[in-house]
Amino acid sequence: MRKLSMDELGRKSVSDFKEADKHRLILVLDNIRSMHNVGSVFRSADAFLVEGICLCGYTPQPPHRDIHKTALGATETVDWMYFPTTLEAVEQLKSKGYKIFALEQAEGSTSLEQFNANEHLPAAIVLGNEVEGVDTAVLQHCDGCIEIPQFGMKHSLNVSVATGIVLWEAVRGTM
Repeated sequence: MRKLSMDELGRKSVSDFKEADKHRLILVLDNIRSMHNVGSVFRSADAFLVEGICLCGYTPQPPHRDIHKTALGATETVDWMYFPTTLEAVEQLKSKGYKIFALEQAEGSTSLEQFNANEHLPAAIVLGNEVEGVDTAVLQHCDGCIEIPQFGMKHSLNVSVATGIVLWEAVRGTM
């Protein structure tokens, strides 16, 4: 085996990325504290070619060196918008026909392997604060909750890790 060179990876240019057909998914960041988590979410959004990201509340916004450090340029490719509250983002997305799903451990949640994103497109996935999760008021406006099965003691994942897992599962059926 040999590692592929950068030229062999078929990376898109910024303009190619902007013009590419996107997966009909939007990520909604509900008061994420860490700039590194925000940067990592941008990087995953780029990797999975999603439509965009809604940064809500006190979620840090680009440009910032700590976001860029983990985003590795994805803030230049992935469209994003800011909303003062997550509820405003959810309401706007719903008015545009998006189904809203929180990534949260909640009563009646759907286990990720049972969730078929293709049945709900266009969709938005709300990712919660590192400590509090998705705000309870926001959950009331969601069409459902998705839960990543976990088997260890902690039963929680870093928000950027959880983003990668849920995005892979959401887009793999469309490839």
